[in-house]
Amino acid sequence: MEAEAAPQTLATDVTFECRDVSYSYLDRYPALDGVSLTVRPGERVALLGANGCGKSTLLKLLDGLVFPSSGAFTAFGHPVTEDTLEDEQFSQAFRSRVGFVFQNSDAQVFSPNVREEIAFGPLQLGLAPDEASARVDEVIAMLDIAALADRAPFQLSGGQKKRVAIASVLATNPEVLLFDEPTAALDPRSQYWLTDLIEQLGAAGKTIVHATHDLDVLPRIADRCVVFSEEHRIVAEGAPEEILADRELLLSVNLIHPGSRLP
Repeated sequence: MEAEAAPQTLATDVTFECRDVSYSYLDRYPALDGVSLTVRPGERVALLGANGCGKSTLLKLLDGLVFPSSGAFTAFGHPVTEDTLEDEQFSQAFRSRVGFVFQNSDAQVFSPNVREEIAFGPLQLGLAPDEASARVDEVIAMLDIAALADRAPFQLSGGQKKRVAIASVLATNPEVLLFDEPTAALDPRSQYWLTDLIEQLGAAGKTIVHATHDLDVLPRIADRCVVFSEEHRIVAEGAPEEILADRELLLSVNLIHPGSRLP
């Protein structure tokens, strides 16, 4: 099948739409089962559920890293498939608008030093070297990581690597940010910094979708929560306050244990 012609622009009032999406690893291990979800511009959506419920897989699908085995996924009003992403113009338009911060920063930070790491994305998107360098300087100042600029990745702590991974994504200035367990394995100071940053990015109008187990910060970083069961299906949606008030729901999806105190 030939790739669809790439549109000149990708504009719509819906950022992402998944319609009855299913996905299995190796065609044997279910990860998503009949998932339907709409994300609109400027929304902050938290994906909640136990380990293995499908949250990370859904983020990969939203980033065009995996594709539904059934159902359909559209971004900015256009289908995202292996065929459409083969089209260079479509792929560049999509990649420039969506940024993914992985849970494991080691999977994302790979350049010889921090400055080159942050410049990699803008250069891949075709920015001129001078413009890419200006982006790097801007993001380094924004995230207060000038002291790290010439360090190699192996010289960074876990929290520092997370900052660099985020900087490398922000340097492309995407409209949408995908975070996979953003506060996992961070010390309390780094968790606070990252929560504050996500809050600021949301206030600036970025569309944010993140998978998290951190119920304490939901009211600060999410407008809507989407809850997955361990059967890889969406079982509830609602404002953070509504979801956090439903103790039976949280128990049923293994997000809390019977003795837990909710925020």
